[in-house]
Amino acid sequence: MQDTVTPLVESIRKHLSNYKPEEFSLTSLANDLNQPVETLIASFGNETGLVEEVLEYEQKSLEAIFTNFSFAEVNAIDGLLFVSKEISIRFADIQPSFTFDLRKYYPEARQNFFDKRVKFVSEKIRRNIEQGIQQGLYRQDLSTELVSRIYISRLIDLHNPDFFPNDEFSFNTLFDVMFDTFIRGICSEEGTRHYEKKIKCMKF
Repeated sequence: MQDTVTPLVESIRKHLSNYKPEEFSLTSLANDLNQPVETLIASFGNETGLVEEVLEYEQKSLEAIFTNFSFAEVNAIDGLLFVSKEISIRFADIQPSFTFDLRKYYPEARQNFFDKRVKFVSEKIRRNIEQGIQQGLYRQDLSTELVSRIYISRLIDLHNPDFFPNDEFSFNTLFDVMFDTFIRGICSEEGTRHYEKKIKCMKF
């Protein structure tokens, strides 16, 4: 993504929750942003190009959470707590149904984004599970592959409006409950004690 485009993408990202995918267009977005539609066309070409740029921005934002944090300096639970909280903060203002409906309106862009995200998150979660097992914080009988897939499947479910209508549940609430139930299911007794002590000291 070009640096000159990134600030525009950041601004657009904040407006996406105002649209249903079938109503989304460069013209309507330009009016909302008080920008000439020609600017958006020059930057993105069309609606598909814009969606691809926003999804690429989302992916880079996610990767930055992991690359900017040194997991070697903390235990597995503290690392997963930090990353999960950052994910919750960074993606709270995007309407989940917009991402989910991309499957229908922008299937190729959505699939490319989905594949990248699954591969990236799977690798990071597998490493975290391995680290937690070695530290005695996670159960010894865990399958790293299975647990990482469960984590990802729960993330995907959060974006399904059939399960969680966005006018009833905020993303923060859904994410916090999902994470709490997930980590309690994989922790050893020692890990559970550490987790409960940790969350008393932080807002999660």
